[in-house]
Amino acid sequence: MLNKMNLWKNQNNSSSLRDRIHQIKDHEVPSHVAIIMDGNGRWAKKRALPRVAGHHEGMKVVRKITKLASELGVKTLTVYAFSTENWKRPKMEVDFLMKLPEEFLGTFLPELIEENVRVEMIGYMDKLPEHTRRAVSKAMEDTKGNTGLILNFALNYGSRAEILDGVKRVLADVESGIMKEDELTEEVFSSYLMTKELNDPDLLIRTSGEIRLSNFMLWQLAYSEFWFTDVLWPDFNEEHFVEAIEAFQGRQRRFGGV
Repeated sequence: MLNKMNLWKNQNNSSSLRDRIHQIKDHEVPSHVAIIMDGNGRWAKKRALPRVAGHHEGMKVVRKITKLASELGVKTLTVYAFSTENWKRPKMEVDFLMKLPEEFLGTFLPELIEENVRVEMIGYMDKLPEHTRRAVSKAMEDTKGNTGLILNFALNYGSRAEILDGVKRVLADVESGIMKEDELTEEVFSSYLMTKELNDPDLLIRTSGEIRLSNFMLWQLAYSEFWFTDVLWPDFNEEHFVEAIEAFQGRQRRFGGV
């Protein structure tokens, strides 16, 4: 009897989620969603597992959320996979994290191609191990003709370094006469950043209860809506993502106006 009740409950929840997804698609969906995927280590620690087990479980969540974002009509999904500060972590953990893109893209790439998803990356690729660069480059090449959701990995990414590099390039162009100083606007400066081909995020999601940006897209998030949850990333599911989108749709964005 208990099993039957659980089955009915699961079916009912699934039906309710599908209804919410349909309702979301009837309203404005954020064009660009950025996610700080936090809590993998704590998820593993709670289960007396090594931290890498949490990272591996979190990889599966990226797959689920990518599929749902694509279904909802999100144009770009940026996931913060590895920051420029994460190199400070223990070598074994860093080595594992550098292997995850290869494993993720190796198994998920055919599905991404089938789903018309295009893989992109922001970050300093030249400092990544060769096998990581090779996996990411192959995914970008194999999906470059796709016209659906952009799955954008922030890998070895740090926003302060990105902004500083942009300033240096602006100064170089001014000094060489390519651009005049009075031609510099916010829009022009945005074209010197790694995200120059992307719209700024409409919605930022951060998991695990932390309420900070952690050097992530500091320029681009100026007018984004933020949504925080205590849920650890490996426990984050489709219902949580739907809840975040619903919260976004319930807000009024004034961009400094009234």
